[in-house]
Amino acid sequence: MPPAQRRRARTYDSAKVRAAVLAQFRNVREGVRGLGDAELALPTHLGDWTVRELAAHITMAVETVSRNIDRPEPGARELGLLDWPFATAARAGDIADDSRELADRNPDLDALYARTEERFTQRLGTAPDDRLLAARTGAMTLGDYLVTRTVELVVHTDDLNRAVPGLGIPCDRQALAACTRLLADALVVKAPGGSTEVRIPPYAVVQCVEGPRHTRGTPPNVVETDPLTWVRLATGRTEWKAALEDAKVSASGERADLGGLLPLLR
Repeated sequence: MPPAQRRRARTYDSAKVRAAVLAQFRNVREGVRGLGDAELALPTHLGDWTVRELAAHITMAVETVSRNIDRPEPGARELGLLDWPFATAARAGDIADDSRELADRNPDLDALYARTEERFTQRLGTAPDDRLLAARTGAMTLGDYLVTRTVELVVHTDDLNRAVPGLGIPCDRQALAACTRLLADALVVKAPGGSTEVRIPPYAVVQCVEGPRHTRGTPPNVVETDPLTWVRLATGRTEWKAALEDAKVSASGERADLGGLLPLLR
């Protein structure tokens, strides 16, 4: 994977990101609170995970912020924000096992969500964005790590909605924006260049893929999709070919086929 240092990560408004993480966690908590045992036992498209196990996993995505703030601060930063999407796959097995154990230990999911939210708000407090956290994937700043939490929350909110018919957990606008932008920038890291413009209105426009750089007028290679479809493509929830066939993506130009570059995060 090309090092993320060749592209500087965009900046994010700290207050908005912190508020977005909490808002989306509360959205998920409200949705999970209304689920009965039959719905919690439903399968998801994430291997053999049930809805209950997925719901428990989502609390881990937020609790890890609190837990890492409690730990001693690492001596050096190991990952930048744009390194993170490519560092997640190696820990997938451990995370799956931990999620199942957490679900088994906490039959009262709402109580688990309440404790997680309380710890998050208390620990986050006035912790500075440059505080280093010993994340599973590598030491990161708190500010960067919080942006990655929007990806976890948005992606798994969609997973829950797809698993439980009619659930309809809403997605916080700021959380969706940060998630979309991070995954769009990760595409540029994976395929640097300026021949193809990828548009994900209203949140992101990036140029990527080696080839002649576009300078003015209509770009010769254009990909456009909506934020939710982009998130699904970038995380392997939807295949490129299927999105094209369903008219969820428009792609024009000889360098507009992104199928070989996706997914970015698993």
